[in-house]
Amino acid sequence: MTAILQKRVLNVVQYLVLLGFGLVLLWLSFRNLDMNLVWQDIREARYVWLILSLFVALISHYFRALRWNLLINSMGYQTHTAHTFFAVMVGYMANTAVPRMGEFMRCGVLSRKENIPFNALFGTVISERLFDLVVLVLIIFAVIIFQFTLLENMLHNMVVHLAGRSESGLLYPALFLIALIVLFVGALWFVKYKKVYLHQFAAYRKLSGFIHGLLDGIKTIVRLKQKGLFLVYTFFIWVAYIGMVYLPFYMFPDTIHLTILDALTLMSIGSLGIVAPVPGGIGTYHFIVKAVLFELYHINPITAGSFAAITHAGQTFINVTTGALGYFYLTLLTKQQKPTHEKIRTHRP
Repeated sequence: MTAILQKRVLNVVQYLVLLGFGLVLLWLSFRNLDMNLVWQDIREARYVWLILSLFVALISHYFRALRWNLLINSMGYQTHTAHTFFAVMVGYMANTAVPRMGEFMRCGVLSRKENIPFNALFGTVISERLFDLVVLVLIIFAVIIFQFTLLENMLHNMVVHLAGRSESGLLYPALFLIALIVLFVGALWFVKYKKVYLHQFAAYRKLSGFIHGLLDGIKTIVRLKQKGLFLVYTFFIWVAYIGMVYLPFYMFPDTIHLTILDALTLMSIGSLGIVAPVPGGIGTYHFIVKAVLFELYHINPITAGSFAAITHAGQTFINVTTGALGYFYLTLLTKQQKPTHEKIRTHRP
């Protein structure tokens, strides 16, 4: 009992630390801005573009539900798309409060609703998350290639600002990069030749189990018969993500000139703020989006801060409201219905 209590206390402390970190970044994002001008920008924004962006967000979540169905069906189960969609939204709602809780929540509500084993559903979620991670990395590489000059200038300005002068300022980042490479190579060598020693530590066993789980998740996609349809759904998911960022550019005169490529850049870098283990991406999202708009595209910092605040608030609102509706639908409104789970019959020769 004591161990359980200690674990809960540790989880609470960890949550509060991450939340505090996000709030500090939120404060840093707006501390030098005239909040009266920020509120004026927020009041005068053209919210029709935000509404369109949120509609596109729901479309992306719908395609995510369709794609999840493919993975579930590959295991021999059938699901209703409405149930899968609302389960996805429940997951987004849970992530707003507690990072990484959404994966468990959406599998939990769908497992109860469709009578599908939780572990089977969670394996499919790992698969699609891993696949999306690969796609995000490819997009970031594409952004680096197509926006190399802008990114180089932004990093150079940041280094000069931190180091005070450009000549010697590059020495420290270079040494830091070399140190990271040495540590990475050393870690790979240690893992390869000291596995028996490392298995004594619970943290290594958990990490090793997690990696093996990811590899098992890849097999789900490999076994998928409708790989083409899976890629089509993935394509539409990420196109919608870009649209979610591009449409709000029209909210402000200062950002209306930004292009689809700029939206792709902001989406790929800004997503790092969302996936950070901070509740709802608060602070991390604002800090990254404002920095990219200001440092990379020289957008007025007032507008950059307003853009980050409005888009984050809009996404949070749609995730929470639709997720709450989905939870009500899956757990209360339809709980008296007959189970929709139906194992797909396989024919043996």
